[in-house]
Amino acid sequence: MSQEKQNPAAAPTENNLPRPALIVSKDAICEYSTFLERLLPALADESIRPAVVCPARYSLDPAISDNVELIRHPAVDLSLMWRYNKRKLVERLERFEPTVLHCLCRSKARLTRDLSRRLHLPYVLTVNSLRRRWRKLSVSSKRCVRIIVPAKTIAADVAKSHRRFAERIEQVNPAAVASQGCGCFSDPTRIASMVTVGPVKNDSRFENLLLVVKRLAIEGYELLLVIIGGRAQKQLRKSLSELGLSRIVVNVPRIRPFGSVLAAGDIFIRPQPIAAFEPLLLEAMSAGTAVAACTGGVDDLIIQGQTAIIFDPDDELSIYDTLRKLLDRRELARQLARDAQEYVRENHSPETMTSSLLRIYREARDSFES
Repeated sequence: MSQEKQNPAAAPTENNLPRPALIVSKDAICEYSTFLERLLPALADESIRPAVVCPARYSLDPAISDNVELIRHPAVDLSLMWRYNKRKLVERLERFEPTVLHCLCRSKARLTRDLSRRLHLPYVLTVNSLRRRWRKLSVSSKRCVRIIVPAKTIAADVAKSHRRFAERIEQVNPAAVASQGCGCFSDPTRIASMVTVGPVKNDSRFENLLLVVKRLAIEGYELLLVIIGGRAQKQLRKSLSELGLSRIVVNVPRIRPFGSVLAAGDIFIRPQPIAAFEPLLLEAMSAGTAVAACTGGVDDLIIQGQTAIIFDPDDELSIYDTLRKLLDRRELARQLARDAQEYVRENHSPETMTSSLLRIYREARDSFES
């Protein structure tokens, strides 16, 4: 497995500028929009105009879409038109003349593999999550020149399930920009606010968090909990009503940009393990929010005492003690938030991410042509 390379690449010349075509899914746009929002302007600064292949129903941020060759796929959203759609996609990419394809999520791995064969191009594959049971990742041994991962836990998982590709795995940390100020408890007159991400299904661990919030409210703590998104909306509304939390718990849609919601929070809570890299956790740390979290899944960002305070998600008392500690000892919470911001500055700089990806794009092209 190759080590993460942090040295900036040499300044490109006009002749060796890569022409990447990014293959994205709805999940890549919705869940990892911050990655695109930082990568695409950085490519523009390097005089690179990439192509972005994305679903017709989803749009990029207008502020960054001017610098890209936007290719909608499928062109006609009907299942019977798949042959036509594939042909149109290949034609658009041939006109763009990319030097490398970059697949940004597992769900588009098979499509990218097929496109690389048809266009005779190398490609790189980003894997943002741990493998799902019985689902094998589609990878070409001839044309996939690098597997990019955002965390060591994912690197280990891919290396275990795809041993022959272990040497092609490289960690590239997603970029984030830490705020200059620390938002955590910066206004002593403001009600303490906590932010978390809604559950995808009914989860007893999330129920434990709601029980703790109710207990804190009964004990006289003035607080607000903001829940971002979540798929188990019906069950969530029912739980909030039964617990009498409708006035102090607010559920907001998962809309972009996330920064304004996260910056308004004093504490960010991760109440259950997540099997994918979590951009919202990284953004919360960047915004200067104190993090209370459980470990498990992809938990590389969670470092006890440095970036977060850890609790047991199955133990209601553990969650209660952790949140009460942050609420009562606000300077401790602010120091934790500042330490997390410093960690982001040191390990997730946009310059390092961009230079690493540009180097990978060039190496992919050069190794494929040699």
